[in-house]
Amino acid sequence: MRPLLWLPLLPVLLLCGREAAASSPNSLSQLPAPQHPKIRLYNAEQVLSWQPAPLGNGTRPVVYRVQYKYAMGEWNDVTQVNCTQIAGTECDFTAASLSNGFPMYFNISLRLRAEQGELHSAWVTVPWFQHYRNVTVGPPRNVRVTPGEGSLIVMCAPPFDISTTMATFQYYVHYWEKAGTHQVRGPFKSSSILLEDLKPFRVYCLQVEAQLLWVSQNVIRPGHLSNASCLETTADASTKHQQIILISLGVFSLLLVLAGTCYFLVLKYRGLVKYWFHSPPNIPLQIEEYLKDPDQPILEALDNDSSPKDDTWDCVSVISFPAKEPEAGLHVPGTRALAQPWEGGLEPRSC
Repeated sequence: MRPLLWLPLLPVLLLCGREAAASSPNSLSQLPAPQHPKIRLYNAEQVLSWQPAPLGNGTRPVVYRVQYKYAMGEWNDVTQVNCTQIAGTECDFTAASLSNGFPMYFNISLRLRAEQGELHSAWVTVPWFQHYRNVTVGPPRNVRVTPGEGSLIVMCAPPFDISTTMATFQYYVHYWEKAGTHQVRGPFKSSSILLEDLKPFRVYCLQVEAQLLWVSQNVIRPGHLSNASCLETTADASTKHQQIILISLGVFSLLLVLAGTCYFLVLKYRGLVKYWFHSPPNIPLQIEEYLKDPDQPILEALDNDSSPKDDTWDCVSVISFPAKEPEAGLHVPGTRALAQPWEGGLEPRSC
C-alpha cells in the first residue's frame, strides 16, 4: 500500500527534476531557442527568417543552424546555401534555376536551433510547405498594352519561372472604362491577350492578374494585380467605313458649295472677270528693244520706214471701146460737137 502513496507526488517530482536539469551547467539545452520562425514564399523566393534568441552567459556569439527534410526523409543540413552556424537571422533558399534548390512540388519541412559553443537550444520546427500550394503570386512582369481597332492588345510575362509539366499560369484582365464599372475577362491560357469588342475612341484602364494552377493537385493560387494602364481604343472596321462615307459626303458637299459660289460670282462680276483675264497689249518689238537699250537708233529707223514713198506698180493696161456715130440731124443747140473718140479695142501694153 505504501507505493500508492507516492503516486500523487510523481508529477511534482518530475517537474523538479526537469528544472534541476535545466539549471545544471552541464546541460546542452539551456540556450533559449529562436523565436517566431516563418517561411516567406513569394514568386520564386524561399526565405526562412526568425527572431534572435536572447544572449546566454557565454562570451561566444550565438549562431544558428538550419536543417530540412522531405516528407519521408531524414533531417539534413542545408547544403544549397550556407545555413549552418550563421550569425544572421535569415536563410535564403531561393534557387537560381529550377534545377537547383527545393523542388516546388515537394513537401519540405525545416527546423532551426541556436548554438553557442558547446551549448545549443532545442529545435524549433517550421510547419511543412509546398511551394506551389503556399506561394504568394505577384503581378505579371513586363505588362505592355497596345490599342487596336475597338480592342486592346495585352502582352506580359509570367511572374516567375515554373515547370510547365507540373503547373501553369492563367490570366485574368480587370478592365473598366473611365467613370465606368469594373469588368473581368478570363481565364486566358496565353500571356498574349486580345481584349476585343470594346467601344472605339474610348479610354479604358486595365490590370492583369496571373493565377498559378497546380494541375495534379487542383490547386489555384491567386495573384496580385499589375499596375493600371490606360489607353484609348482606335476605330474599328465599321467605324472606319462610316468615317469614309461621311468624309466623302462632306468633300462632295464642299465642292458643290464652292462650284456654286464661283458660278454666282462669275455671273455677278462678269465684266470685272473679263477685265482681269483680258490679256494686256504687247509692246512692239522695236520699242521693247529701245527700252532695253535707248542708245540704239531705233526711232530714226522707224521714222525712215514711215516716210511717204511713191506708189509703184507692175503694169498698166488701158481699155477703150469704139464710140458710136451720132445720129444724123441730131444736134443739141448750145452744145459743141464732141471730139471723135479714139477708136480701137483692147490695147495691151507690155509691162
